[in-house]
Amino acid sequence: MHKVYTDIIQIAGDVITVEAEGVGYMDIAEVITRHGSSMAQVIRLDEKRVSLQVFAGSRGISTRDKVRFLGHPMRIASGDDLMGRIFNGSGVPLDKGPLLTDNIIDIGGPPVNPTKRIIPDKMVRTGIPMIDVFNSLVESQKLPIFSIAGEPYNELLARIAIQAEVDVIILGGMGLKHDDYLFFRDTLEEHGALSRSIFFIHTASNPTVECLLVPDISLAVAEEAALRGKRVLVLLTDMTNFSDALKEVSITMEQVPSNRGYPGDLYSQLAARYEKAVDFDTAGSITILAATTMPGDDVTHPVPDNTGYITEGQFYLKGGVIEPFGSLSRLKQQVNGKTRDDHRTIMDTMIQLFASYRETVEKQSMGFQMSSWDRKLLKYGKLFEKNMMSLEVNIPLEEALDSGWEILAECFTPEETGVKKSMIEKHWRGK
Repeated sequence: MHKVYTDIIQIAGDVITVEAEGVGYMDIAEVITRHGSSMAQVIRLDEKRVSLQVFAGSRGISTRDKVRFLGHPMRIASGDDLMGRIFNGSGVPLDKGPLLTDNIIDIGGPPVNPTKRIIPDKMVRTGIPMIDVFNSLVESQKLPIFSIAGEPYNELLARIAIQAEVDVIILGGMGLKHDDYLFFRDTLEEHGALSRSIFFIHTASNPTVECLLVPDISLAVAEEAALRGKRVLVLLTDMTNFSDALKEVSITMEQVPSNRGYPGDLYSQLAARYEKAVDFDTAGSITILAATTMPGDDVTHPVPDNTGYITEGQFYLKGGVIEPFGSLSRLKQQVNGKTRDDHRTIMDTMIQLFASYRETVEKQSMGFQMSSWDRKLLKYGKLFEKNMMSLEVNIPLEEALDSGWEILAECFTPEETGVKKSMIEKHWRGK
């Protein structure tokens, strides 16, 4: 029997405090009121004082109501029955389908033992040249997409979900507008990707505390699928909303604030989620892409700043394109030497020439006279932006590499590119 307590001594926001014994951190409880019941999670233990987040909010709860602790952490159903399904942040179906009760697993467990991990060495193809060619995504990598409000990061995530060569897509939406949720659902359904996807959606109109559950639920289901040999891609949007929910709860708990009001354990909270990325030695893998909006385009903001210390690079989405000089995949060297022999050559040469193009644009804006080399760079830069940087370009890696050679041949002589002779003889596409 689970003991029932009636000693609710404080209600502050969506957090209630009760006096209880024998309760574990992150345990789940049922708050029973005259109008029904709602679930809550233990977020703080102070001797006999137990603080709980109420998932549906504390409205309607009084100090005379009852709290029943269930003796275990939050649990979620797992397995193939989840494929094609849409749930809220508490795991309740949003798609009018049945509530699942099989293969129940705990959420919020520890990261995988390092001895069970292998060194990442397999590429995740996305069909996006700025990723596949210049900053290859690697299985088990954890990468944020740094952006600002208004940039098409949700569109980018949806396109990756459609085109990524993986077995399972898990979308964890936090603070989404309802229109964004419908966009993800309709886009994946239209392109036939919904059947291999699982959605856990928290919209801006849902209780704040549900936002905190979305990454843990998404990653718990991903881990169970990976252990069954699946290649899983977890897409999270937006981790800044998750961090703001942490801040809101910490303020309610009257914790001493850190930088810009965020809790002092923000780094640990983010790392506990990102470190779930793994390539299992004898099973599947979990790869994490997480949109992170930067208020005021400030990369020193606590959320992107802490994220940068945890993750293995970042994609920087600016002006509707993936910016080549703000983006970095620290694991790309693990895979781009195994794709095609000219991959690294195209990557290095084109980025070097594009950097020269940017310098030429600055010279032009200051009124400097353009040389013949400058004019070549200006032509090259326009072609690079159109055929490589544009997110409308949708081609496999091999076609992107061929396109790279064609752009070089259209703008330069072989000698001007600085590419070694053996590569020129094998791949040059000039007339």
